Amino acid sequence: MQNVSSHQQFILNGFEGLGELRPVLFIPFFLMFIVALLANTLLIYVVISQRSLHQPMSILIAGMAFVELCLPVFFVPNMLLSFLFDWKGISLIGCLVQMQFIHFFGAFQTTFLVWMAVDRYFAICTPLYYHEVMALQRFLKFIIPLAVRNMLLITLFVGLAGKLSFCRNVMNHCFCEHMALVEMACGSTAINSLAGLMAIFFIPVLDFFVIIASYIVIFTSVLRSSSSGVKALHTCITHIIVITFSLSLALIAFLSYRVKSGLPESIRVFFSTMYLLFPSCFNPIIYGIRTAEIRQHMLKTLTHWTQLVQVMPYH
Repeated sequence: MQNVSSHQQFILNGFEGLGELRPVLFIPFFLMFIVALLANTLLIYVVISQRSLHQPMSILIAGMAFVELCLPVFFVPNMLLSFLFDWKGISLIGCLVQMQFIHFFGAFQTTFLVWMAVDRYFAICTPLYYHEVMALQRFLKFIIPLAVRNMLLITLFVGLAGKLSFCRNVMNHCFCEHMALVEMACGSTAINSLAGLMAIFFIPVLDFFVIIASYIVIFTSVLRSSSSGVKALHTCITHIIVITFSLSLALIAFLSYRVKSGLPESIRVFFSTMYLLFPSCFNPIIYGIRTAEIRQHMLKTLTHWTQLVQVMPYH
């Protein structure tokens, strides 16, 4: 029986259906990339530089901003170069490394929302013990298990993908997404699909149910108590807006590969790209606008930087 030769080099062929219009995509994706870098960098800088923001929730927001600063760096530059110069090649090792980082940091988009929901639960439902419970040594019991879970599950399906033999090497995507790579494999990929579904269930789906359960308890507590209800609801609504956008895009992207339909290839690639990139642009702006203390410090920082830029030409 003749051995099947497995491809070690791949072509990322996302949005190929647009033909000559494909280079035009450089402009919107480049602008989104710049917004993601600047907004998240500003948010991290403000939280680190202002001692008044050295609180658990602000630190969690800065942590999410760090994730959303790193995430686009692993795929957007390559995608932009592909749009401009038609550079589409990537090796199997490069593909697996990119996949590991994209899915690992992407998993923390919902995991940070879980930690924020836990923070709001303790702040609203057990306010007298909040600072005691949210001390780093105690809060690590919520951080470590979820971080280990993310690492193990992502490494599992990336490792399994690396063991496949590939009969095709043209990937209909702009970056190395797990199912986009698995679809090109020879033979059965049932174990890979199972590992991917396990990761979906135990990370975003499980996180979603934990978040929902936390907010049900929080809203029940707020409705029973007349004190600090408005402030609590305002804080929670910010997180609910972020959760709604993040999980909706993620769900559409995941299901588009598993539900066979007449969905055009470019639309599927668009949603898979946006569920990673859009939250990186959207979340820091939402937190900056809706969190009063962060908003004030961000405006002061921007005003200060603007004044420095205006003064520089005169020196």
